[in-house]
Amino acid sequence: MATITLHSLHSPSSSSKLRHRIPTPKSRSHVSVQCSANGNMPNSSECGPSFKGLRNVACGMLAACLVTAASPVVAANQRLPPLSTDPDRCERAFVGNTIGQANGVYDKAIDLRFCDYTNDKSNLKGKSLAAALMSEAKFDGADMSEVVMSKAYAVGASFKGVDFTNAVLDRVNFGKADLKGAIFRNTVLSGSTFDEAQLQDAVFEDTIIGYIDLQKLCVNTSINEEGRAELGCR
Repeated sequence: MATITLHSLHSPSSSSKLRHRIPTPKSRSHVSVQCSANGNMPNSSECGPSFKGLRNVACGMLAACLVTAASPVVAANQRLPPLSTDPDRCERAFVGNTIGQANGVYDKAIDLRFCDYTNDKSNLKGKSLAAALMSEAKFDGADMSEVVMSKAYAVGASFKGVDFTNAVLDRVNFGKADLKGAIFRNTVLSGSTFDEAQLQDAVFEDTIIGYIDLQKLCVNTSINEEGRAELGCR
């Protein structure tokens, strides 16, 4: 079956204790923004309303830039928040986000970093893991069909042989992830990135992906000839 390529796409239990691996510490920065007139600023009454309006706009733009730069997950630097201290944080994946949406909205952050879900065939299927932190986690052989992973951060995670059938993997960062043999059958891959990801023997049957995203994905040389044919890479 051929891959479905869209030129423009907008996104729409019981458990046992899991094995944790030793994480790498992450740093967090704090930025404060102050905008106020000082002795070097002209008197606002002399400048008139137009000056005050321009000053407010400039201050707002500066604040927005600094807040964006200090956010926990930034596209450029991918600075992450500290690892959660919740002893049951790995089990959160079995519940997921109860209000998870395609735009990455969640009721509580899901930190799955360094968790091990190898060969889990029942607890992850159909869960909403919107905006989940998954770096360095192991999902090898797991059934993740019908999951919603919008805006998830999965850099360096291992998904060898994972079944993503009918899943929504919208705007997921799979940079340097191991996806050998992963099954993306009828899977939404809109906006997801696969920089330096390992995609040998991955299945892309009926994958739903935008044209620009497809071009970026086809650059990955680890995709074999069959996978490239399913995607429609030229």
